[in-house]
Amino acid sequence: MKSFRRICCFCFLLPHFIVPSDAIDTLALNETLADGKTIISSGGTFELGFYSPDTSSKNRYLGIWYKQVSPVVVVWIANRDVPVNGTNGLLKVTDQAKLTIFNGEGTTIWSTNSTRLVQKPVAQLLDSGNLVVKDAADANPENYLWQSFDHPTDTIIYCLGLCFL
Repeated sequence: MKSFRRICCFCFLLPHFIVPSDAIDTLALNETLADGKTIISSGGTFELGFYSPDTSSKNRYLGIWYKQVSPVVVVWIANRDVPVNGTNGLLKVTDQAKLTIFNGEGTTIWSTNSTRLVQKPVAQLLDSGNLVVKDAADANPENYLWQSFDHPTDTIIYCLGLCFL
């Protein structure tokens, strides 16, 4: 079962299917992502936002899904055990360098566990499908404070022949 929890990549997408995008792929300190809004990875491969598993559910989850695939294929869920009830959820990067989901009453229902404090924390959705929190001022772009790939779900992500475990 653990093998299903690992996120692996296998080459099914060809480079000519990747479309560069001007979409916003980051969320900076104290910015919020409200339900109904999304961020899209720079190459347009993945999208992050709130969604419901079906139209009859009032439960909302923060997830990552393939942008160009229909029907929607969700590959990662942040708050899978604690949904937001209704469309009033907010995602925010806090000054403690944490991603935090708030419900409509302002109560924290999910948060990352970053332990380092930095000056300019930013969340970024990468074209690999990895959601990362990092210091925007750090010269090493892969010096992550937190990343979703460390908290896999039961989905295998197929991408450009790179394997992310």
